[in-house]
Amino acid sequence: MVSKNLVYDVFDLVKAKGALGVGCETGVDGFYAFGSLETTECAAGFYEPIMCLVLQGAKEAYIGGRVVRYAAGDTLIVSHAVPVDAAIIQASPDEPYTALALKLDLALARSLYDEIGEVIENESDARTLDADVSEEAVVDAVARLFRLAQDPVEARALAPLVLKEIHFRLLRARHGAMLRKLLRHESPASRISKTIAFIRDNYKATIPVGDLAAESGMSLSAFHEHFKSVTSTSPLQYQKELRLLEARRLLLSGHVSVASAAYDVGYESPTQFSREFSRKFGLSPSEQKSGATLLAG
Repeated sequence: MVSKNLVYDVFDLVKAKGALGVGCETGVDGFYAFGSLETTECAAGFYEPIMCLVLQGAKEAYIGGRVVRYAAGDTLIVSHAVPVDAAIIQASPDEPYTALALKLDLALARSLYDEIGEVIENESDARTLDADVSEEAVVDAVARLFRLAQDPVEARALAPLVLKEIHFRLLRARHGAMLRKLLRHESPASRISKTIAFIRDNYKATIPVGDLAAESGMSLSAFHEHFKSVTSTSPLQYQKELRLLEARRLLLSGHVSVASAAYDVGYESPTQFSREFSRKFGLSPSEQKSGATLLAG
């Protein structure tokens, strides 16, 4: 059960920092507070490996034709960086959407391998992005981390202990199966995680899929199968999502032309870029740029 006091304190922090709708840091690295007075349109984006505890309201994420709904008292676990569409579906001035999110530390998670043991075997229903009702121990640990975050001295001394506890409890959660698979360095889930990191570092370049498969130590067919099971998309589509989202960010900044945005993210043809951008976001790059200019004005 999430306490109302925690909801009020988290929302008050977001409001005080002028971060409604965008979120803010809490005082612990990688730990963020979110608040919104209204629902939002479904928008494309990337989710990093993260845990999100919803304190009030509700949100939906769409990935691979699947809808994941997480509401007050639920915890979302995301094990890999994946493209998603998401929207806040329940929020109002009287009951704002309020949540706490923590970037997952995979090195910290792997350090808990001995404590978790062989629970990671034979979990065929593992999903990269999944939500479930939070165990009371998870809610308690996240609440304690938020309280610690408000005191820099306590945060430095005690936050590492609470962070370890949160990762431990997420690894044991019913919907933490994919996270558990990452504990083994040579598991397919772990190999795909490394491939994702490589694609993100080199998204502007032309990357032969065969090279990615060879680097992962898998056959081409096995690589395609595991990559899709983790990301719900293909390697080339994943790279395209990265390019288009970065191009949108550049256009929204208002400092680049449509052609420059296309070339900056790795497209060789502005025409192809415009076509794929329009298909992805429902408006042309020039319309996106014009909208950003109007907002700036």
